[in-house]
Amino acid sequence: MAVVAFSLASFWSVELRAQGRGPAKALEDPVFDGLVKPGEPGFAALFRNALGTAYTRTEGVRDLRSKTRIDAHTNFRLASFSKQFTAMAIMLLVHDGKLRYDETLTEVFADFPTYGKSITVRNLLNHTSGLPDYEDLMDAAEKAKGRLWSAEKQIQDDEVLELLKKEKSGKFVPGTSWSYSNSGYVLLGLIVAKLSGHSYGEFLHTRIFAPLKMDQTIVFQKGKNEVSNRAFGHSKEGSILKETDQSSTSATLGDGGIYSNLEDLAKWDDALRNHTLLSEKEFKPALIPVKLNDATDPHWPLEANDDNLHPGKPVSYGFGWFLDPYESYGGTRRRMWHTGSTMGFRTVIERFTAPNGLTTIILCNRTDLDPEKLALQVPNSNPPSK
Repeated sequence: MAVVAFSLASFWSVELRAQGRGPAKALEDPVFDGLVKPGEPGFAALFRNALGTAYTRTEGVRDLRSKTRIDAHTNFRLASFSKQFTAMAIMLLVHDGKLRYDETLTEVFADFPTYGKSITVRNLLNHTSGLPDYEDLMDAAEKAKGRLWSAEKQIQDDEVLELLKKEKSGKFVPGTSWSYSNSGYVLLGLIVAKLSGHSYGEFLHTRIFAPLKMDQTIVFQKGKNEVSNRAFGHSKEGSILKETDQSSTSATLGDGGIYSNLEDLAKWDDALRNHTLLSEKEFKPALIPVKLNDATDPHWPLEANDDNLHPGKPVSYGFGWFLDPYESYGGTRRRMWHTGSTMGFRTVIERFTAPNGLTTIILCNRTDLDPEKLALQVPNSNPPSK
């Protein structure tokens, strides 16, 4: 494959011309230069528009044992990037008539405590449920009982549900505040399984991955299936990169359990552009920014933590997608986007939703790279033509 010097101006320009859907070309851009040394874990990046023009850049190796080079077929753990697939699964159940957005936790899980009576599926989707963070509940349980979970004995979805059932209340009244909630998306994954009659992974395979021919994308469950062409996660300890692929929370599904690659995610991008799985009208709720009960805009919580990206600042979120617009070149560009961050991995998808808009996907199997920053630096390094 020939390497070409590339300007993303062609993606941003309103004068785009159809160029066919040939194989992706390799991307040469100074933003990526020097990020990865030979033999190190690295990244896979994809840039494409609605007309099928696509460029990729891959650097580094899948793991430090085999030293197999990363390519467009390398499967990375998506982490919270997975939430958009969970949201789509829920929307498909609504399409099927098996679920309502205003259905409450106690309607789905009859033995859920009273505080679940006011938490709806919609609250779970847009992070206004107020559910306690399951990692905080894990910490409290382990302080009382000693070590319960580890990378070898990981917490499972049903255990998360049981921890939440032991609580008497949430962090706030549903709909009165906003707080990014992995707990909510674990429960959404369980709802998919309960109401579909299939496991979360089976439902996603049957209704999303198989129809879109995303043949290498899976919901990974340790000991039950295997990831082909798998990248392993790494973290830097001092100046040394070490494999850090699994933690005690790596087995939960709806909040971050999917592995995929550039080739399959390009098909996902096409499906979103073409409304392959749901009509434009049916998908519209996913792209409506949440408002609080008093009709005000939500904000990130004030307290900083790993899941609080911008403490105290306004936030725009739909169903499995951040919707904050992007300010660049003196203008505002509408977008839908999501990051993923977990043990050893960092990921991002940025979809600019104007006609022929650019989609950027960057998957990293090392935690010292910032794919969100990289995804937005590339277009800034190549401003659009007038």
